[in-house]
Amino acid sequence: MAISAREQVWIEGGTFVMGSDRHYPEEAPAHPVKVDGFWIDVAPVTNRQFAEFVEATGYVTLAERPSDPKDYPGAPAHMLRAGSVVFDPPKRITSRDPSQWWSFKFGANWRRPYGGLSNLRGKLDHPVVQVAHADAKAYAAWVGQDLPTEAEWEFAAKGGFEGAEFAWGDELVPDGRFMANTWHGVFPTENLKPDGFERTSPVASFPPNGYGLYDMIGNVWEWTSDYWSSAHPAPAQKACCIPANPRGSGAEESFDPAQPQIRIARRVVKGGSHLCAPNYCRRYRPAARHAQEENSATTHIGFRCVRRP
Repeated sequence: MAISAREQVWIEGGTFVMGSDRHYPEEAPAHPVKVDGFWIDVAPVTNRQFAEFVEATGYVTLAERPSDPKDYPGAPAHMLRAGSVVFDPPKRITSRDPSQWWSFKFGANWRRPYGGLSNLRGKLDHPVVQVAHADAKAYAAWVGQDLPTEAEWEFAAKGGFEGAEFAWGDELVPDGRFMANTWHGVFPTENLKPDGFERTSPVASFPPNGYGLYDMIGNVWEWTSDYWSSAHPAPAQKACCIPANPRGSGAEESFDPAQPQIRIARRVVKGGSHLCAPNYCRRYRPAARHAQEENSATTHIGFRCVRRP
């Protein structure tokens, strides 16, 4: 289905239960939240749309620039060349170390998502990838909009199905119908591709949710404006105190405690991607969330924009 440039849907505000107590610990505790109404893109920003932005502004993404040595103390100078992280499926694995299927490739960027000779031929209507948080913000500013907060994104992703496991109900593949571009098989070595896609898919290739939004689940993770937190806040004790339009934690709290020498803020990404699989990453749900360094770009992260009254 063709999506017109920057088409948006109005999401009426309301109160919903954000998070989940049934899956990963960072999704808990489930707690009521209020959000005001907003407009949101019906699909992720595509390569075609991002190319228009670059052509109009001359913008250069972070993956197209050499890394700042101050961000990576002790890193060899030759590793600070322009490039990005690429998913490269191995034939077999010997451990669950992600470095067996993720690698940094010089020259990988939004124009050449997988580095080397890869290009956008036939993929102009796929979600743009290899965009860092600042790149997504720059595009959003160009169209006079913003990135969604985590609460806005999750409320929109639910599509009105409050309490449902997925954005369309309680079954991942209801009656054998594929509802999102996710991994089918044993990740990361076997992708059976019954949905027809090995990597990203054109936006709107799968059914929309109850609000008419496409690809809120699967295809690519999506940047939000919120800094990462390791858990949600406790539920309000009184109805009068339910958080309204929450904005998450601060930058300092988002730093990775496992890498204290790297002082790079992390942001919340939502929705899962084509790499999420039942045996590895059950994050193809509205409540799921993940941390991503804000200066990092990969082959499975994109974004969409919101406009607030």
